[in-house]
Amino acid sequence: MKISIVIPVYNEKDTIEKILDIVKSAPLPDGCDRELIVVDDKSTDGTLEVLQKIKDPLIKIFTHEKNTGKGGALHTGYEQCTGDIIIVQDADL
Repeated sequence: MKISIVIPVYNEKDTIEKILDIVKSAPLPDGCDRELIVVDDKSTDGTLEVLQKIKDPLIKIFTHEKNTGKGGALHTGYEQCTGDIIIVQDADL
């Protein structure tokens, strides 16, 4: 079983790396895999630059060219999920 964790992001440069570390290290039931789907909703504070430096096969990063709000970021994230279960985690901890 795979768990997809969707993380909508908007101006979270100070917390994004910490939340990714927390989510990656959170315990899962035996036999479960995870994927992290991060959607940057046109951040203006340098969050995208932080995300672009991340090279981790568990983390898939998607970006919006226009801010669409949390709902739009979640919609994009849901479209990219391949898991059996979807969890939403806000990036601001």
